[in-house]
Amino acid sequence: MIAFLKGRLAGKTATAAFVDVNGVGYAVGMSQASLAKLPEAGAPVEVHTYLQVREDAVALYGFLSIEEKALFERLIGVSGVGPKVALAALSVFTPQALVSAIAAQDVAGVSKIPGVGKKTASRIILELKGSLDQGLAGLFDDVAAPAAQVEEQLRGAREALLSMGFTSAEADLALKGAPEGAAEGALLQYALKRLGSER
Repeated sequence: MIAFLKGRLAGKTATAAFVDVNGVGYAVGMSQASLAKLPEAGAPVEVHTYLQVREDAVALYGFLSIEEKALFERLIGVSGVGPKVALAALSVFTPQALVSAIAAQDVAGVSKIPGVGKKTASRIILELKGSLDQGLAGLFDDVAAPAAQVEEQLRGAREALLSMGFTSAEADLALKGAPEGAAEGALLQYALKRLGSER
C-alpha cells in the first residue's frame, strides 16, 4: 500500500493533484479543502494517501492530515458511501466539524454534504457515532467493546435497524453470526451489508 507521497506538485485540477515523485507522476484525488491548501506548482509537497483497488479500477486519494485520511477511511466503510461522497464531505467540513456533527447526531448538518440525503446522513451517524463521541481521537480507536457490553451493543444495533425501517425478523437475521465483542457501529455495518445498502 502507498501510505504517502513526497515530491513536488506538478499541477492540479478541480478534483485531483499531480505529484511528481522522482519523475513518476501520481494522480491523487483530493477534497476541495485540501486542493485549496496546496502550494504552487513546482513546490515540495507531502500527501498522505489511500489506495483503492477494485476489479475495474485503481484509484489513489490524498490528504494533508492523518485525521482527514482516517475520517475518509471511516466514511467509505459506511454502507452506501463511496470515495466521491467521502471527499465531498471533507470538502464541506473540516475533520473536526464533521466529527462534531456526527457526535451531535446532526442529521440536517450531515445532509449538507453533496450527494447525501437524510437517509444516508442517518446511516453515517448511526454507524460512526459511537466511535467518534470522543472527537478526533476516536478516529484511531479500533478497540472492540468489552465482553460485558456485548449484549448492550447488540441491542443498540438492533434498535438502530428498527429505526431505519427494518422489521424485527430482518434485524435479528442480519445480526446473526456477527463478530463477537464488536462495537455497535461495527455490528450495524455488518448487518447493513447483509441486508444490502438499500431495501
